[in-house]
Amino acid sequence: MSTTPLTSRPIAPSSPASSVEPARSGAGSADLNLLRTFLAVYRAGTFTAAAPLLGLSQPTVTSQIKALEKHIGHRLFDRGPRGVEPTAYASGLASRVAEALDSLADVDDAVCASGGRAAPVHLAGPAELLCTRLLPAVAPLVAEGVQVRLEHGVPEELIDGLREGRHDLVVTTRRPRGRSLESTPLADEEYLLVASPRWARWIAQERGDQELCTALKEVPLVSYAEDMPIVRRYWRTVFGRQHPPIGPALTVPNLHDVVAALTRGAGYSVVPRSLCSDHLAAGRLVQLDDPCDGPLNTLFLVRRPGSRSNPDVARVHDALRADALCWNSPPEGRQKPLTTRWSGL
Repeated sequence: MSTTPLTSRPIAPSSPASSVEPARSGAGSADLNLLRTFLAVYRAGTFTAAAPLLGLSQPTVTSQIKALEKHIGHRLFDRGPRGVEPTAYASGLASRVAEALDSLADVDDAVCASGGRAAPVHLAGPAELLCTRLLPAVAPLVAEGVQVRLEHGVPEELIDGLREGRHDLVVTTRRPRGRSLESTPLADEEYLLVASPRWARWIAQERGDQELCTALKEVPLVSYAEDMPIVRRYWRTVFGRQHPPIGPALTVPNLHDVVAALTRGAGYSVVPRSLCSDHLAAGRLVQLDDPCDGPLNTLFLVRRPGSRSNPDVARVHDALRADALCWNSPPEGRQKPLTTRWSGL
């Protein structure tokens, strides 16, 4: 990215010009380079992840943090198996210096900007959300001149990429741990039990007095994984059972392929509403059940610290939040769940 937080730029050797006059001991008299390194580690969560953001080696980052700790007389991080956890003093220090250091980054970005055009906004999220949710939300901004780079990944990769400065904004199904990342609940993704119309009619005719979850043992199940994580969760939440009566008849690489198989008559499955709402409205899929307590996945919008120097990041952030307000509204005219019309089939 051409517009990056100050903490992601290589640090020049210390000089008297880059230090605050030591009027007193503590963070206020610390070398600015050490404070940049501290803020990068605080935000990245590990020395290793902060090093490339700073253009330094990991041992150099470690040495600078030790130097800052010695200078201020406080331990800043507790080391752990998955990275570092900031101490209470470190959290307070970050809140005091972050705005000033990010403001310096804004000045630097303004000087370096080419032609006054903002850098591309790097947005990432789950693969199944890119076309159905994220792209429709940002497309109008692209038409207005905003540059966007979309990527997909799993939650852990997305958060790591955010900490390492590869993404500006991330939509993820897991709230990131730690206090250094700004996250906002975006929307609840609803999961629906759906089937092709042919199988829905067969279920209605053959079910008799059986519970729906039992009747489905005769219907092929489609899943994106052999262990059926989404399907099993639906069974536990809605039917109070640990798993479906029979395993998958077809496994495919991802949820898009699940929906494609269902619309071609493969059987039934559990998929996010975002992937099947258009097919439900068009009659290519039928919702088999409409529980009041079906499973939900909360989507979080996470922003990279220091990204405020790029005004287009704020535009994409606000566009996603505004668009998410209608994500859970089903398309007008969609079919009612099959459970309300058994006798009509």
